[in-house]
Amino acid sequence: MEIIFIEQSKAILEEPDMIAALSNLSALINESFDRLNWAGFYFAKNGELVLGPFQGKVACTHIPFDKGVCGLTYRTCSTQIVPDVHAVKDHIACDSASRSELCVPVMVNGSCVLEIDLDSPEPDRFDQDTADIFNRLADLITDAWITYGWTA
Repeated sequence: MEIIFIEQSKAILEEPDMIAALSNLSALINESFDRLNWAGFYFAKNGELVLGPFQGKVACTHIPFDKGVCGLTYRTCSTQIVPDVHAVKDHIACDSASRSELCVPVMVNGSCVLEIDLDSPEPDRFDQDTADIFNRLADLITDAWITYGWTA
């Protein structure tokens, strides 16, 4: 499944329009991975994280850099695998059904410009193998960002 997902992601990222590409990527993620209730992107923009293309329920539109799993991902520039979001003291519950989360930074020239965010209603849904797939996807998005001159 990983190889097919990555190959499909590469094909989608041949689209030079950022919103079109990320919209289709969020749909591909949602179709390819089971037990998700949210899959999408947040842009680092104007001193906060701002909602981008996604699949799922209505989401938080703005997330401060100093709050929640997405904020921690931005501050540390590192992937976060959270088995139980209720154990995170400053977790931002956009959907109260979410129980676990995976958040992956997309880095361009040493800065986090975008985050891939996945939520699941199942505790402990995400593991290192899943994180590795999404770290690879983040690298592909970085390449597209640079190739097409995308900006948030």
